[in-house]
Amino acid sequence: MEKRRMKKLGIDTSLLGFGCMRLPVKDGKIDRERTAAMIDTAYKAGVNYFDTAYPYHGGESELVVGEILKKYDRSTYYLATKLPCWEVHCLDDAKRLLDYQLERLQKDYIDFYLLHALNRNSFREMVSYGVVEYLEEMKAAGKIRYLGFSFHDAFDVFEEIIHYHDWDFCQIQYNYMDRDYQAGERGMDICIEKGIPVILMEPIKGGTLASLPDAVMTGLRAIRPDVSAASWALRFVGSRPIVHVILSGMSNEEQLADNLNTFTGFEPLSEEEEKAVEATAEAIRARVRNGCTGCRYCMPCPNGVDIPRNFSIWNNYGMYENAGSAKWQYGHDLNDSSRANNCLECGACEEACPQHLPIIEHLRMLSEELGNL
Repeated sequence: MEKRRMKKLGIDTSLLGFGCMRLPVKDGKIDRERTAAMIDTAYKAGVNYFDTAYPYHGGESELVVGEILKKYDRSTYYLATKLPCWEVHCLDDAKRLLDYQLERLQKDYIDFYLLHALNRNSFREMVSYGVVEYLEEMKAAGKIRYLGFSFHDAFDVFEEIIHYHDWDFCQIQYNYMDRDYQAGERGMDICIEKGIPVILMEPIKGGTLASLPDAVMTGLRAIRPDVSAASWALRFVGSRPIVHVILSGMSNEEQLADNLNTFTGFEPLSEEEEKAVEATAEAIRARVRNGCTGCRYCMPCPNGVDIPRNFSIWNNYGMYENAGSAKWQYGHDLNDSSRANNCLECGACEEACPQHLPIIEHLRMLSEELGNL
């Protein structure tokens, strides 16, 4: 199992981190038997980083993961969980939640404790309540070993947060399709300068990069015909030295086996393979249905159609051909009145569109295509 040295912390973590957000489920609850067996297989293969959080699986993940990990020597693994900042409205909330999480996990301390899903507003709230200073006190008291944050906002917000405190680590989203998204590569460059280890989430873009259309896999299969799409995505992010842990939410034994195969005897991408991944990314982007940038100049629609969101779902479907995801988004992310079929063809949107898109025609096309799913 590939290990990475966190020089700032003086520890070695497995490059593969076991994400506990998408554990196998049975009758609506975590399948404890299968989860225990999967964690056992991962642990024996050398995985030593296990990541859960307060809301995962409706709050059940912390309970189950904490119970399963009890059978292992506490010094042989690192356990990560997160403070649910949206539940913190004063400092006492943070104190209560940390104690509650330690109780649910059945642990005396948490190795990696994160301020969960920070954005501009939640970060400033935590600062105003004195949460960061309190958690530093908890480090000194031995309840937390390392303090960091996970991030979901624009790059300028990441800059504000990363320079605010001497963080032990940070957790950001990155994959070969989202290099400039949120913190992105510029955020990783800052972490390199400051010597802050990076924990990586969404390396497979929520599973999207694990199942790609055959047409865009041609170049990758020509190099390694038997390697999964997911393995290519994981090797891409693992080839960045600043990345110390790559979180993968594994829902079944097959995903675990594939990941263990990727990270045992890990091979960074060669120059040829880097070019092949870049070509794959370009091939995916070229499959968008139209050039909507999401600028929203076309909004509001007089009849309530959410034009940019409709086009976003349509373009994602074009790129990845993920019918299940597109069906879910079109059926659940949009309400009845905001779907494309409500277009009255008034033309107001086309007059306002700086890209001069044939919006009416495209709404008609996407309504038929996504509606047929």
